[in-house]
Amino acid sequence: MLTHPMLDQLGQLGLSGMAQAFAELEASDETAALTHADWLGLLLDRELTHRRDKRLAARLRYARLRQQASIEDVDYRAPRGLDRALFQKLTNGEWIDTHDNLILCGPTGVGKSWLACALGHKACRDNRSVLYQRVPKLFPELALARGDGRYARILRGLTGVQLLILDDWGLEPLDAGARRDLYDILEERYGRRSTILTSQIPVDKWHAFIGDPTYADAILDRLVHNAHRIDLAGDSLRRRRAARSSPKD
Repeated sequence: MLTHPMLDQLGQLGLSGMAQAFAELEASDETAALTHADWLGLLLDRELTHRRDKRLAARLRYARLRQQASIEDVDYRAPRGLDRALFQKLTNGEWIDTHDNLILCGPTGVGKSWLACALGHKACRDNRSVLYQRVPKLFPELALARGDGRYARILRGLTGVQLLILDDWGLEPLDAGARRDLYDILEERYGRRSTILTSQIPVDKWHAFIGDPTYADAILDRLVHNAHRIDLAGDSLRRRRAARSSPKD
C-alpha cells in the first residue's frame, strides 16, 4: 500500500500518534531489518504514548496549577522542616484513593503552594482529575456566580474533581457567604474526594478565624480529622534565593 493513503487512513481513524511513527519509520534507513511484529509494536507504542500525553495535557489545562512544579524537583535540603519520608509517601497518591486530605501550613515563602502544585501535577500524571483554586479569588467568584446562574456549575467542578487544591486559605476573614460556600464544598467532598489546603495560619487558630462556631465545628470536622499534616517553618525561600543571586559589593 502507498504511504500517503496509509497515513490518510490512520488519520481518519484518529491514530495520529501511529501515523507520525509510521512516517518516521518509512523515512528511516534503519528499519529494513524490522519484522512485521516489530513495526506493529513500535506503532502501537507510539500511539499509546501519544494518547497518554494528550490526556495529561488536558488534565493539566483543566487543573490550572499556579506553578510548574514536579515532585522530582522538590528541594529537601532547604531548612524548612519538610518531612521527606512523609512527602514521598504522599506522592504515591494512596491518600487520594482513600479520600484523605492534606494540610500544608507555614509562613509565607516556604513553598507551600509549590509543594501543593507538585502533588497536583503528580496526580495529573497518575490519571487523576485535579483543580487548583486560590481561596481569596474563589469566594468572591462564587458570590458573583450566585447572581448570574453559574453557581451550580462551578460548585459541580469544585466538588467533582478527585483532588481540589485550595491555596492561600486565611489571608482574609470569611464572611457569611464564604463560610457557607466552604462548608458546601467540603460537605460534598467529605469521604468522596481529597482536598489540599495551604495556609499561613496554624490549624489551632482556624476555629477562631472561621468566626461562626457552628460553621467552624462543621468545617473543621470535615477537613482536619482525616488530614495528613505538613507544618513548615523557616525563612522565605524566595528571599534566600534572591539574596544568593544578588551582586556582592
